[in-house]
Amino acid sequence: MDMDGVLVREEHAIPGAAEFLARLRELGRPFLLLTNNSIYTRRDLAARLAASGLDVPEESIWTSALATAGFLDDQRPGGSAFVIGEAGLTTALHSAGYTMTERSPDYVVLGETRTYSFERIAKAIQLIEGGARFIATNPDPTGPTPDGPLPATGAVAALISKATDVAPYFVGKPNPLMMRSALNAIDAHSETTAMIGDRMDTDIVAGLEAGLETVLVLTGVTARDDVDRHPYRPSRVVESIADLVADVK
Repeated sequence: MDMDGVLVREEHAIPGAAEFLARLRELGRPFLLLTNNSIYTRRDLAARLAASGLDVPEESIWTSALATAGFLDDQRPGGSAFVIGEAGLTTALHSAGYTMTERSPDYVVLGETRTYSFERIAKAIQLIEGGARFIATNPDPTGPTPDGPLPATGAVAALISKATDVAPYFVGKPNPLMMRSALNAIDAHSETTAMIGDRMDTDIVAGLEAGLETVLVLTGVTARDDVDRHPYRPSRVVESIADLVADVK
């Protein structure tokens, strides 16, 4: 399931989230929280959830940063990267054996950050034009804040692509690669797994492409009227995670 907009909203737990997680634990149902947010480490996110009153162990959190690091380790073990991102991404890449460098890196890796530096974006453009492969953690064009949406990884990736004429490979949702890595992490099968999310363009399409049952909650960025604007539909639409507590069996 997704985290922001499903379990928490602006650092506050959504009503029913604690009960839903407790029900999963009570019945021994494995679960993972999937987030395209690459800023934080799993430990950071677990602490953030705990501050909201939600008890989620680190191992039950899967981020686009971890998926990206796993993908790069599989493609080019022990490689190098020029990284635009924060601790969640750099920690994951270091743990995968990657070296951070500005000199002839194998990859330019773009992730989420609170402050995008024009100088580092310009450097990324130069390195890509010099032959570095372009990877991005996720395609989300904006991210939510209390003051409204802010440009996110997808928007900055579009800027770099326009300047270089090179499209990035996005690893996070809705790439089925992230879904498969998450399923493998909990030894789950698509036939018996559901994806719960608040975004049609990432959560729901990711679940559909991975062959999962999909549930859209209306406590995040997608309103009920938005559903029909897409060429695909979720299996179910519910008001919030609270509506699913009784369905966990």
